[in-house]
Amino acid sequence: MRDKLHWRCFADAGAVAGEALARIDSLSRQAIEARGCFRIVLAGGTTPERVYRQLRALDTDWSRWHVLFGDERCLPADHPDRNSVMAARSWLDLVPLPAGQVVPIPAELGPQRAAEVYEPLVREALPFDLVLLGIGEDGHTASLFPGHEHPDDRLVVPVFEAPKPPPQRVSLNYPALCATRALCLLATGAGKRDALRRWRAGEDLPVARLDCPVDVLLDEAACEGVVSGAD
Repeated sequence: MRDKLHWRCFADAGAVAGEALARIDSLSRQAIEARGCFRIVLAGGTTPERVYRQLRALDTDWSRWHVLFGDERCLPADHPDRNSVMAARSWLDLVPLPAGQVVPIPAELGPQRAAEVYEPLVREALPFDLVLLGIGEDGHTASLFPGHEHPDDRLVVPVFEAPKPPPQRVSLNYPALCATRALCLLATGAGKRDALRRWRAGEDLPVARLDCPVDVLLDEAACEGVVSGAD
């Protein structure tokens, strides 16, 4: 798996966001030209939000975009802590993207029912063109946490007893996250270093279970002691 990881270091979080923006622009153009649409899976977090705010100015045909989510908290549909609400406020509600082509996880239904409803929607969208992910300080990605096991035949899984609030969530499973033409993981800040070091050392973290090529985009603070330059 290690030869599938491509590490890139940038000066700061703004530069990481800029690189992610450039990749989204390029991949969306390629996908629309080749297949007539661009399917992207969004992550939560501060660095993705920075990217989303910049995407508002992208020169693209928004009618060709299809947006899904990698995970969601089981909160009311309009709760500000939901990934879908963050993405809507920072980007999706501010561009002419057809409402039916933004597909949030219905996590307000509860973990089990939401996973059941979202599974066929994910299956229909595969393969994705781009999946965006982050990494937590414990090595989790999306809402796939250490110590949690999920059946390999499920594309979307309910999550109970998450170690960070709220405890109930819904997440795309590893096979769904890897069913993509490109996967970018964004990590910024010194707090991510330990998890990145452990991942790079081959420890069995959730993020290490992504059995597909991953472009890891880091800022200088996250890179220190983990990688130097491009790898």
